[in-house]
Amino acid sequence: MARVDYLNDPNAPKANSIAVAVSVFIQDDEGRILMIRRTDNDLYSIPGGQLELGETLSQAAVREVREETGIECEVTGVIGLYSNPNHVIAYDDGEVRQEFSICFRAMPIGGSLRTSNESREALWVSRSKLQILDIHQSIKLRIMHGLDGRTEPFFS
Repeated sequence: MARVDYLNDPNAPKANSIAVAVSVFIQDDEGRILMIRRTDNDLYSIPGGQLELGETLSQAAVREVREETGIECEVTGVIGLYSNPNHVIAYDDGEVRQEFSICFRAMPIGGSLRTSNESREALWVSRSKLQILDIHQSIKLRIMHGLDGRTEPFFS
């Protein structure tokens, strides 16, 4: 399903849903960040997705990373809670979702990189290469907060 992200756009469609989502910031021993290139909008992102019934937030984070990248991880903390009503995601089925995502910090513990039906690419990206990737502003904010090493979670 294709999607379009709108941020602070007065012409954006009005939200008609909200769902609990997770995103995961992971760095390897070299400080590179685990990223995917999404199949639904062709943008680069940290792994993430929607919470499913019967799972905890941290289980959702681990599952999404595994599904999208092949990497096994362990959640170690919370980077932030992102709920900007001026960021909506329009899907081609008519759903327009208000952003609501909990971004976790995790560490890789195994697996090997691979793609999925949700990820066109799965890769480790050095901090210096982030600027050449097409990354939505909402994900750039989470990455900046992950790199900040803040002790308290961000929230909006």
